[in-house]
Amino acid sequence: MSMYSVLMVDDEEDVIRAMMKKIDWESMGFRVMGYAHNGIEALDLVDSEVPDVVLTDIKMPYMDGMELARNLKLMYPNVRILFFSGFDEFEYAKEAIRLEVEEYILKPVDAEELRRIFTKIKRSLDQELDEKRNVQKLRDYYMESLPLLQENFYSTLVEGRLPGNEIARYLRDYQIDMAGPLFVAVVIHTSTTQLPEGISAVLLSESVKRLAGERLAGKWNARLFPHEGNIVAIVPCASEEDVTRITDEAESFCRMARHVSQAVVTIGIGKICSDLSEVPESYREAREAVSYRALYGAGKAINITEIAPGEERNADNTQKKLLSLFKAVKMGTPETVKQEARDYVEEMTAGAVSLSTHRFMVMELVSSLYRFAISNRIETEPIFGEDESLFRNVTNMDTEQLTGWLSEVGIKMQEQLQNIRTDGAQSFVTRAIDYVRDNYGDQELTIDKICGILGVSAAYFSTTFKKETGKTFINYLTDYRMEQAVQLLIEKDEKTYVIASQVGYSDPAYFSYVFKKRFGVSPTRYRRENK
Repeated sequence: MSMYSVLMVDDEEDVIRAMMKKIDWESMGFRVMGYAHNGIEALDLVDSEVPDVVLTDIKMPYMDGMELARNLKLMYPNVRILFFSGFDEFEYAKEAIRLEVEEYILKPVDAEELRRIFTKIKRSLDQELDEKRNVQKLRDYYMESLPLLQENFYSTLVEGRLPGNEIARYLRDYQIDMAGPLFVAVVIHTSTTQLPEGISAVLLSESVKRLAGERLAGKWNARLFPHEGNIVAIVPCASEEDVTRITDEAESFCRMARHVSQAVVTIGIGKICSDLSEVPESYREAREAVSYRALYGAGKAINITEIAPGEERNADNTQKKLLSLFKAVKMGTPETVKQEARDYVEEMTAGAVSLSTHRFMVMELVSSLYRFAISNRIETEPIFGEDESLFRNVTNMDTEQLTGWLSEVGIKMQEQLQNIRTDGAQSFVTRAIDYVRDNYGDQELTIDKICGILGVSAAYFSTTFKKETGKTFINYLTDYRMEQAVQLLIEKDEKTYVIASQVGYSDPAYFSYVFKKRFGVSPTRYRRENK
């Protein structure tokens, strides 16, 4: 029997404890994961573990039940919400209906009524879980998926096998509406090495595909289709700023997939393009972004423009072996760089039918290396030196010497790129920290605001900020505000509400709540004990 989690929220702890004792939760298939005294505490708990059901009072300090429900529905649409309240007012009931709340229960809560409600919710949750895990239903959904002709069109499009002047005809013949005006390719990759017990990789992928169809296709107006073991989406965009929104929503989807389907999903987002004929390049970049999970970790959204902001992908670098070498430089180890260098030289020398052809190909290699270095902000002098005889020296090398030289150049580039990535992440984290220290009194300071200033998505910013500082941005902002509040309390005789406003809190009561949670005493008592 599936066990579902319940979070209880009420500022009266006695009410929560009474409800916990009224029902044998475990026998009904539920466990109480914890309780909170207000909406803010509840969201903190939900950040660690997403409950299946939230049972919340309406009237609470700092964040009431209505605001909590709106936040939960925005972040976790699948969470079932129940209101219980001593207020039998029409406006509350009307808002509860709008928020798709399961039940609106009046206090005092009757044990039999509570059992009846949770029995109904248990049946609904079981049915939803069965639908997602039932092997036959997944197979049925697979057979009822997009028509073969449309899927074949999408696959052929991302592979770059459609002439640009024929795309409009295919769209018309297959009744596909993709107006744009901009497009971006997204690759949804489901891990096949981290599988939940009792389900195959094929069925897990199908479950994720169904979830993506439910949650992403409509919201993005995207075309989803399976391709080379992944799920690919071609997403129309109204403006370039839409890519940041897509990245953030993709990050949220990764978390939801782990909760609903127990799947580890990584999503790669390519660069935006202005025509469907350019989608193959965006798709290649999205696939490359997914491969960066080796560096940034699986189970999240990765935007290629955020992890390789200075990279220019030149059309001249079309040789497969050279592209493999560049990929090893960007993502591999020194050993993989050496292997790719050997493979490239072997391929190049095998195709050189004369000495002049060989020398021409070596000169092209050096030029490509220069272009790669410049487009990735790599300093060329430490790698190639200042000697104007570089071309002559390299073209006169034998196969073994050329392999050794190319390996050395690749490893030096790799070292510089690693430093550039670290410096880039540290740079905008440092800018964020500096901005907090200069603007901590801004009561409207949020993650969205600072990401807008820095020009990065909230998902990428949050992951990088925590990796660099060990804290979430909100925790860092709160800690810094509390440090400034302590200093003001000791050094100045201002009223508490004035200090609250100076450190970014419009509500003095909430300031006192956060302060006491941080230091164990109220601001007034802290001042009295430390002056």
